Amino acid sequence: MDATKDEKKRKRTIKVEPGSTQGSGDTKLELKKVKISHESSSVGGGRALFYAEEEEVEQRGRGQGCQCALKESKDKNVKAEIEQKKVEGMLQMVMLKKLNRLAHIRCKKVRDKTTEVKSMIDKSHLQVQNLLYEILHLEKEIVKCLSFRSKDEEIDLVPVEQFYEEAPPDISKPEETQSDAHRQRLARLDWEREQRQQLASQLKTAQKTKEDMESDNKLKQEQLENLQPKLNTILQSTKPVQEYLNMPFDAVREEHAIAAYLPHPLFVLYMQTCAYRDVADTKLLVSLEGDLEKAKALDPSTTIIIDEDSDSEQEELEDPDQKNKKRSRRKTVEVMKSDRTSKVLMKHPLKVMVKVPCDDECSLQLTFNYLVFLKVVTVEVKVITANNTQTVCISGSDLLLPDQILKDLYPGDRGDVSPNHSNQFELTRLGLQDFSVYVSELGQPYQWAQKMAGLQFLPGQVPATPQADISRQTMQATIGRIRRRVQSRLSLLKQLTALEHGSISVSSEYQKLFPVKLSSCLKSWVRSTYSEFVESPFTQPLVDMGIAGEEDLYFKASIERGSAKLVALVVVGADYPTQAPLFSVSVDWATCRHARNDNHIQELEEEVNIHYDELVSGKSCDQLLTNQLQRLLMCFDVYLETESLNRISEGPAEIAKEKVFSRVSRGRQRSKPYKFDGNTGIFSHR
Repeated sequence: MDATKDEKKRKRTIKVEPGSTQGSGDTKLELKKVKISHESSSVGGGRALFYAEEEEVEQRGRGQGCQCALKESKDKNVKAEIEQKKVEGMLQMVMLKKLNRLAHIRCKKVRDKTTEVKSMIDKSHLQVQNLLYEILHLEKEIVKCLSFRSKDEEIDLVPVEQFYEEAPPDISKPEETQSDAHRQRLARLDWEREQRQQLASQLKTAQKTKEDMESDNKLKQEQLENLQPKLNTILQSTKPVQEYLNMPFDAVREEHAIAAYLPHPLFVLYMQTCAYRDVADTKLLVSLEGDLEKAKALDPSTTIIIDEDSDSEQEELEDPDQKNKKRSRRKTVEVMKSDRTSKVLMKHPLKVMVKVPCDDECSLQLTFNYLVFLKVVTVEVKVITANNTQTVCISGSDLLLPDQILKDLYPGDRGDVSPNHSNQFELTRLGLQDFSVYVSELGQPYQWAQKMAGLQFLPGQVPATPQADISRQTMQATIGRIRRRVQSRLSLLKQLTALEHGSISVSSEYQKLFPVKLSSCLKSWVRSTYSEFVESPFTQPLVDMGIAGEEDLYFKASIERGSAKLVALVVVGADYPTQAPLFSVSVDWATCRHARNDNHIQELEEEVNIHYDELVSGKSCDQLLTNQLQRLLMCFDVYLETESLNRISEGPAEIAKEKVFSRVSRGRQRSKPYKFDGNTGIFSHR
């Protein structure tokens, strides 16, 4: 700021020009100049100007204070000059007023012109705003037009290429429509209308044909109804022939007559099972059991209503003189509670029994019951085996238990919870326990059993009317799953029996997947528990991922070769072999190694748990557990031999090299050659 002020320093010069004469001596006054410098300093600028004026006072004389030389002059011509000066001053005043008026007029004109220009600007601004509003309105209309969807756009037209191929030239007009999208659209709509008119005429023809066929069917139905009495007479006369040829038509007819008293869900189940037996599975046995007289006495249209305990039933007499009445009262309450429980858990007198034969002279007997009040179907399972198969194996003694064999036949269907969600509210209202408490008495209410009976439950709703379509869609798949489950459990039971004796028998179909000689051997195979699996330090990742659950089967295998020991915890799911067994491995050889501290152990687990597709094919798919365990022995040999090769420099090798490797290790991870080629007998990397 100081530099700027120094650059802008100004000098002002005051000139005092006295008249040409002064006093009577007409003395010429000398021109005096007083120079005042305005300093830029903030302190001394004003004071310099003040002292400059004082200096001027000292320099000027007394007669120089005002310009009055003409008045003091005694010349005669001075008066005339003074008058002239007055006239000139007046003229100057008049001129000054005129200029003032002219300035005001000019200012007024400028203001008027400014107002006019402002009004023009406001008018132009208003026009601009109107134009902007019109532009916005037009843009909205354009958006509406662009987003407009005509009714013809909802029609699914045939592709353009197909349109030109199928449409006649008088409709398609390719020379006009190919270059004009609008005409092309109109032509395609015309072709669509033409096709729909043709389809409408075909529909009328088909409806007429349908009516004719219905009339013919009605006539034939009447003829068949008239034929029924004659057929009954013929059947009565053919009874000796039926007995001779072992064709019990009468027994089947009587069974069908009994089936008429089945509750609707069991009737749908019986009907669909018989149809499936006659068409697809002649070995399936279907029969009805129960008390027919009680079923006849039970009205299916009657709704069972059970009331809660009243307050009077819950009260106890407090009079000490009426102990007998109090005891009888308690007994009556207990009897009423027992009656209420029996009504809630009442089964229908008739039941459907289905016997599913399997291989190895083993069969599964399913007894379907219907709970009248709870409106669900339950299943009682009985396993029929030859030579007490289930008692041979210790580690798999529970594989064929009736309450375990069909659990998780479908994922998540364990059969311990009622599929009808309203049952729990009813049991709670009536003071009964959870439905799972009564499963051993009533049977398992599997979801697949409900679907086989045509029932389909939604959360919080009562069961709908049984539908044959639901039963038909489920029947074949469920019977197939049941048969596969029994066969896979029998096969698993045989494998567990062999493993308990230290034997791993590989099917001839898979011999080429393994080398002829394996040095590692299975020392023990025992049953384990979920808690032991969870507490193991090397299985924690599997537990965290939720792969293993409490309902799975757990086993523990011990494998040895020299001083090296391998412990494998095996998880076998209920849906074996569809769900492959899972192996978690720990190796004790100088140090404890597992997948969390040794990448090679992790690769070994991946080879067994992930690449098991090669071990499942053909008829021996149930041998997956044995094949996986054999591969584990093979990979353990590879692991020990490759590790021993890496330690040759440290001293004598404990594990001799018996396998042929293309490379001992590969890559940055130094992965091991776990893959075996049966044609060449060489181990390689994946």
